Amino acid sequence: MTRATILTTLALVLVGGAGGGIAHLLHTPLPFMLGSLVATALAGILFAPTIPEGYVFPQKFRLIFLAVIGVMIGAQVSPDLIALLPAMLISFAGIIIFVLLAHGGNYLIFRHIGGYDTATAFYSATPGGLLESIAMGEAAGADIATLTMQQFLRIILVITLVPIGLSIWMGAPVGSAGGMMLAHASPSDFSHLHVVILTAMAGLWLGHRLHLPAWQLTGPLFAAAVVSVTGLGILDLPNWMISVCQVVIGASLGMRLGGLRGNALLRGLGLGLVSVAFMLGIGLAFALALMRLTDQPLDVLLVSFAPGGVTEMALVALSLNANPALVTAHHIWRIILTVIELGLIGRYVSTRRL
Repeated sequence: MTRATILTTLALVLVGGAGGGIAHLLHTPLPFMLGSLVATALAGILFAPTIPEGYVFPQKFRLIFLAVIGVMIGAQVSPDLIALLPAMLISFAGIIIFVLLAHGGNYLIFRHIGGYDTATAFYSATPGGLLESIAMGEAAGADIATLTMQQFLRIILVITLVPIGLSIWMGAPVGSAGGMMLAHASPSDFSHLHVVILTAMAGLWLGHRLHLPAWQLTGPLFAAAVVSVTGLGILDLPNWMISVCQVVIGASLGMRLGGLRGNALLRGLGLGLVSVAFMLGIGLAFALALMRLTDQPLDVLLVSFAPGGVTEMALVALSLNANPALVTAHHIWRIILTVIELGLIGRYVSTRRL
């Protein structure tokens, strides 16, 4: 990285940290991530001339913090959770129908309401698989700027609206603002740091080699699950370190939004709101239908069907007293299904009018 990139990244993380601190004092949902996201997005818009031309938040830097979050989520896996999975097979089947309905309905929204061309509408409409959607959309001739905007708006809107909506419904803050955390060690306890680092490194290697969806998160998650279930080590860190990870993740997402402006952003935001409302409506319908069949609460099932980022939805699950690993399993399955569907249907998009 160049000196300008390093200094800009450091400044954005500090801005994100300040935003997270303010959000924490205001008891907002997921304060450190959402506060950081909002603060850096505003900074990207208001101070755009001071940001180096062509600046992109360093993904390798972000990778470190994603891996730590993955390890801490994987550490929640237990034999009791594994025993619960067979009873959740029906909700996994529901995800299959959800992906098809969400993608089809979103396509109609972007194609006929938004007026996007076929390829751009199709790949903007996916309820997951952000990187795969962008890569395959580019190959199919989609408008990459518009496609990228809609995919990031999907994630940002879901991770913003779901915790806020749940906070209003439950009458109390959710996420970190509700006192839930991935770690339980004291602020100065680093005795298990080496185990976390080794597990994260092993998980990153595994995720990359196996081409896992969202491998930066899921690789460390699976590695940590093995360590946790087998009792090979203790995976715990001071909670302030997890908050720092959320600040960095929020800052990276905020910069994506901060780089968008003008009529294109307003149009994309409007379409994104319609799309996300549509998908959350479908998710709510599935959650209501599956409550008795799975013996899971409505809010836990809704978070399992909400088409946001894997990391963010797992953090929301914490506030609901739901095991984040269980919620994460649903989201990994959603991403896998979306990628499979793209492979089967996407080949026709560039040659046929849908």
